[in-house]
Amino acid sequence: MGDRLLVIDEGTTSTRAMLFAADGACLGLEQWELRQHHPEPGWVEHDAEEIWNSSLACARAVVAQAGGADRIAAIGIANQRETILFWSRKTGRALAPAIVWQDRRTAAACETLREAGHEAAVQAKTGLLLDPYFSASKIAWALEHWPQLREAGEDLCVGTVESWLVFRLTGGLHVSDATNASRTALMDIGIGAWDDFLLDLWGVPRRALPEIVDSAGPLGQTLAEHFGRALPVAGLAGDQQAAAIGQACFAAGDTKATYGTGAFILTNTGDRMRTSRHRLLSTIAWQLGGVRSYALEGSVFVAGSLIKWLRDDLGLIADARECEALARSVPDSGDVQIVPAHSGLGAPHWRPLARGAISGLSFSTGRAHLVRAALEAMAHQTHDLMLAFAADGAAWSLLRIDGGMASNDWLAEDLANILDLPVERPDFVETTALGAAMLAGVGCGLFGGLEEAAAMRGPVRRFAPAMSGEARMRRLDGWARAVTAVLASS
Repeated sequence: MGDRLLVIDEGTTSTRAMLFAADGACLGLEQWELRQHHPEPGWVEHDAEEIWNSSLACARAVVAQAGGADRIAAIGIANQRETILFWSRKTGRALAPAIVWQDRRTAAACETLREAGHEAAVQAKTGLLLDPYFSASKIAWALEHWPQLREAGEDLCVGTVESWLVFRLTGGLHVSDATNASRTALMDIGIGAWDDFLLDLWGVPRRALPEIVDSAGPLGQTLAEHFGRALPVAGLAGDQQAAAIGQACFAAGDTKATYGTGAFILTNTGDRMRTSRHRLLSTIAWQLGGVRSYALEGSVFVAGSLIKWLRDDLGLIADARECEALARSVPDSGDVQIVPAHSGLGAPHWRPLARGAISGLSFSTGRAHLVRAALEAMAHQTHDLMLAFAADGAAWSLLRIDGGMASNDWLAEDLANILDLPVERPDFVETTALGAAMLAGVGCGLFGGLEEAAAMRGPVRRFAPAMSGEARMRRLDGWARAVTAVLASS
């Protein structure tokens, strides 16, 4: 057995494979863009076969970079969560498009169940709220509107992205790790199993769902045809849980924020599920040996995708790396506020039909002001979540950040200033992939446990707050007015 760890990091806008040494060094990378499809306003889909083909191609490229499959100890997978796929148990081929976590088509169905009084029962079992973000409503919609799924009968398989990839890699193993299963709104996360009440509520057939398994262990073997020999699949986690592991958030109170397509903050709550009173989510952080660890989570739907929108649709920048210099080129945003509700508002508001807004424009507003306002929105949204976490008894003392946007020093400084907290960023910010590698290392026996695997994290840099209280409150007051206006119009 080799000593390298291969990670497939299947995200919302790209698929990557990465190669890690046991000391955390990244030794190889292959990345392909993943296309999104928008057949109707508010709908977001992926081609499931494109997800598979790009994942396999990237993984094969990195195996070649490693010098062959004999150098690989195990495979770990991290994935976009809540995105749901449908395929044939017999052929392994997709039966329909993948419905992406950003999709809003089931907002009315979720509202109907909320008005009928079901949200409290759903939250008590799942830790989640009634929102189109989660997988269950997507499955219900697909079963109603795509007849080929109903016609498939017992041949139908339904699963999140890691489940789809494991099925294709292994030639038929239908499993889902506990972190991803906890995001479907079909699992009782207190006992770690699919729940009959939830299955009946959404009309989801149990036979189509995968077996729920640990996040690390001997989970399966790939077909030899994929990489030249069979490789063990030994680590699985949703991307945000993988990032929390990559940031070594192993103690109750440890908190990380990932700034990728969206922004997602997890605070470790230890070995018990904590039901939020302030519209945060309770979720499984990982499951090892059948024992679950939990976290509270705040989900922001638009983060890096806002910068992508500025680049691709508005043409304000040619490259995301321009943002830091533009933000530093002006003393402030010129009172411009951007509320990035392009996919609705997530926590703590949970308003799926809210729409984004730009306010405070004048003839003195320039490109740099708009870019700075977009970056400032990251700290503003994070501050809203910080207040909700504190109200739930999970106050932060330090925020560990990662993700593509976190490499921007100005953003890290602004977070520290607006939160009035130290912010810590590892030198290697791709902690989602790192966390999947750590799980795979534990699962194949390279490490005795997560604490031992944490040596892979490497050095970190700390940013301290340096903003006056008056300036902070002026920023937050302007943000509060802008969000109030958006909520009033939705």
